[in-house]
Amino acid sequence: MAGTVSPPLKTHKFFFLTQISLRVLAFAASLAAAWMMLTNKQNALVYGIWVTASYSYCSAFKFFAYANLIACAFSVVSLFLASIFRYTAINSTSYFAMFIHDLIITLLLMAGCAAATAIGFVGKYGVSQAGWLPLCDHFPPFCNRGSAATMLSYASVLFYMVLTIISANKSRQIQV
Repeated sequence: MAGTVSPPLKTHKFFFLTQISLRVLAFAASLAAAWMMLTNKQNALVYGIWVTASYSYCSAFKFFAYANLIACAFSVVSLFLASIFRYTAINSTSYFAMFIHDLIITLLLMAGCAAATAIGFVGKYGVSQAGWLPLCDHFPPFCNRGSAATMLSYASVLFYMVLTIISANKSRQIQV
């Protein structure tokens, strides 16, 4: 019939739109998380002394910010590749390359989130056994901004997990 679209073409179009949408969302979430962490700084008077809290004082927060920047950059690269895949006939080996890419970025983001979450927990609740006092009582805007950045990064992890599953599903038909 003229004017009808075959199911494989509809499936390919849906797959492409899903890929692009998830990659744009992952890009936006990781960019926002990195920006929020990189600009996170606060001065406060603590026990009569002016103290500055900044992401740059903590290696875990630096790793978190840089991991999100790397994910953001590679999201742009993968957006470009996914748009090329739409107009070219590709084999499942290309999808396997996207699977490896998505898996690596997912793991990088998960590591960054884990590092930020661990330090955030110590900042919020302290560790009484080690004598570490909670700092978020003195730096609420700093802690709230760090928490928001971490939540955005977890959203990016979720987007990349879905992309990893999609890419794995597409690449499973590799012909040897």
